[in-house]
Amino acid sequence: MAWALDSIPDLAGRIALVTGANSGIGFETARALARHRAETVLACRDLDKAATAVARIRAEIPEAKVRALSLDLADLDAVTTGSATFARTFTRLDILICNAGVMVPPYGQTKQGFELQFGTNHLGHFALIGRLMPILINSGSARVVVISSLAAHFGHIDFDDLQWQRRRYAKWHAYGQSKLANLVFALEFARRLAAAESVVSVLAAHPGGAVTNLQRNLGWLRGLSQNPLMAGSAVEGARPSLRAATDSSAHNGSYWGPSGWMGLRGSPVEVKIPARALDPATAERLWSVSEDLSGVSIPLPAGRAGDETNA
Repeated sequence: MAWALDSIPDLAGRIALVTGANSGIGFETARALARHRAETVLACRDLDKAATAVARIRAEIPEAKVRALSLDLADLDAVTTGSATFARTFTRLDILICNAGVMVPPYGQTKQGFELQFGTNHLGHFALIGRLMPILINSGSARVVVISSLAAHFGHIDFDDLQWQRRRYAKWHAYGQSKLANLVFALEFARRLAAAESVVSVLAAHPGGAVTNLQRNLGWLRGLSQNPLMAGSAVEGARPSLRAATDSSAHNGSYWGPSGWMGLRGSPVEVKIPARALDPATAERLWSVSEDLSGVSIPLPAGRAGDETNA
């Protein structure tokens, strides 16, 4: 039987954090987790929009436990502050969904001077996970879900010019680089957790084609990308990450996406990992570079072996 949102188990007593949850896929992810009784934190750059999203969920689900957290992934100082705020409020974190991102904007930089897409989509989440890892470890069998994209299939990580300082900026190539980095990082993270026999697990997911505000920079391609044959709703786009976060059969190091044509739409299933995401030398180098650039290391203490679900 196909997996559906009703397949999500009762998450009462669990704490979940979703980045970029004020709209689109992130909002639908947060709403589904809250509907299934997880205490859900919407971590967003714009706190006013996050508060509006929280109010929408509470209006629809009066019993929902939801709150907003200020978190700007394009500013590593803000990541440190947001992580510390979370740690002062909660002693555990069972589900962390790294959903936020930017897609093919004009050239820009993060506060620390990194190319905007790589800095936000990858480095910001790398730093966030590093800051929250002690809480994840203390939570028992916590899950981290890193959101990649079909763009990872054409991505290339150029370690000689990660920040596009020597080449003419190509926003689609920069986006592919950031999304491949998300996937490479998630797989390397999972490998290291398995080697440490940690009870924390890391999975990756991609939404396929989904109509959201993320596509506002696509220009004439936006109409094509919103064709119902190629793109579903934000609710559909949220299903792969929700299955990765809550399904007891989803295992450490797995990759989830839509089952249909070209991976654009369909029921969420475990999908094939692109070959370019499996190079161990790339993974090792990306991890090292990410530590150097972010100034954050991800602690991986040994624990009890296993891959229990949050459910």
